[in-house]
Amino acid sequence: MRYLRNHNTDPYFNMAFDEYALEQLPLDEPLFYLWQNRPSVIIGLNQDAHNEVDLEYLREHDIALVRRVTGGGAVYHDFGNLNYTIVGRSADLNRDYPEYTRHMLRALQSLGIEAELSGRNDILVSGRKVSGYAKRVYKDRLMVHGTLMYNVDLETLERVLNPPMDKLNAKGIASVRSRVTNLSEYLPSVTDIDDFRIHIERHLSNNYHDTEVTLSNEQLQVVSSMAQQKFMTEKWNFHRIAPKRDKELIKHAQRLTCGMVSMQLQVEDGLITSCLLSGDFIGNLPPQHLEHALIGLRYDRDDLYRNLSSMNIRDYFDGVTADELLHLFFNN
Repeated sequence: MRYLRNHNTDPYFNMAFDEYALEQLPLDEPLFYLWQNRPSVIIGLNQDAHNEVDLEYLREHDIALVRRVTGGGAVYHDFGNLNYTIVGRSADLNRDYPEYTRHMLRALQSLGIEAELSGRNDILVSGRKVSGYAKRVYKDRLMVHGTLMYNVDLETLERVLNPPMDKLNAKGIASVRSRVTNLSEYLPSVTDIDDFRIHIERHLSNNYHDTEVTLSNEQLQVVSSMAQQKFMTEKWNFHRIAPKRDKELIKHAQRLTCGMVSMQLQVEDGLITSCLLSGDFIGNLPPQHLEHALIGLRYDRDDLYRNLSSMNIRDYFDGVTADELLHLFFNN
């Protein structure tokens, strides 16, 4: 698989780098790159930062907060974490998504680790999470990216993240820290994270026999501009907020196969006037198009069902049907 090298550790730049690779990088075959961030919390595209992280603690300890372009839940990055991105064109995006994730699974297994895919977006070792991944579709392009926890500071990880208790209860665990582990515990022959990075890079690049891609200074400047104009802004990182006039909101939440989905509707004279769909759910596309499509519809079961049935709900919520989403809208 073709590869490039990204040694930038600025989380704003790296979130922009992922979006640039997905939407603008010339692609004639799949490509991967490995990367790291300085201490930061990366929240999912559809999450409300205020609900997911301890923002005061982040400010006090100079830990960045950045929203990524994929769904899923909040994750903590530091220099003990190695991230990966795989991006390519595809005529069958649903087929290639699991194949992309298996690339990383086989890379870990090549090191003697008994890793397995679990749930909607986890890689486990001995029943504990070592990697979470997410995806995004842009036209005929697919990106899968995720974490590889080599030697992450688990104490800080638990301190900064505030997962909903129902998520922990659903997995039968008491805390974030009891659910995760570091790969370094299973790799005594790997000296450090740089050595680990080389092992993974060698496996995915066919021992460096595949083509290395390099970006020009002009391309890197485009990524830097994207970081400054989008990923560093308050608007981007905190834009998933509830509609105003809370007393009139209809609020429902439910854990579906794609993850937790929270719905907040504002209804006036029987019509939906605003809609927010948030949570740690996974999907090919961001839900804003669906939110906008619902505005102006009657908040009526039959009317909504007719409209939802005409949309490809699975584009926004992996594995979810119009019937299941309708149950969420009416909380039954």
